Amino acid sequence: MRQTEPLLEIRGLHTSFLTGSGTIPAVRGVDLRVDRGECLGIVGESGSGKSVTFLSVLRLLASTGRIMAGEILYEGRDLTRMPRRQIREIRGGSIAMIFQDPLSSLNPLLPVGDQVG
Repeated sequence: MRQTEPLLEIRGLHTSFLTGSGTIPAVRGVDLRVDRGECLGIVGESGSGKSVTFLSVLRLLASTGRIMAGEILYEGRDLTRMPRRQIREIRGGSIAMIFQDPLSSLNPLLPVGDQVG
């Protein structure tokens, strides 16, 4: 059986923030794969790197944030090497993120499944 290319694959992602006191690692070696038709939920403690991981995917890190190592492959294309113009075309159209304040992103009167789908 032939294995299909994943929709999203993160390999060895390391993201850090540059501060006056030095570099602070926020994400250390994240690997994940999402195939077409799959749903993935990410859970973890506050400060465990969930948001930073996906802000890295969307390249929406604060100005002090840096992807230090790894690959973020979307449909086989490495988002870490893609020009910002191309990322903007993908962001929101093909890839989106529901931020931590769900009321600013989701309508409480509609089922979540309908909105996410």
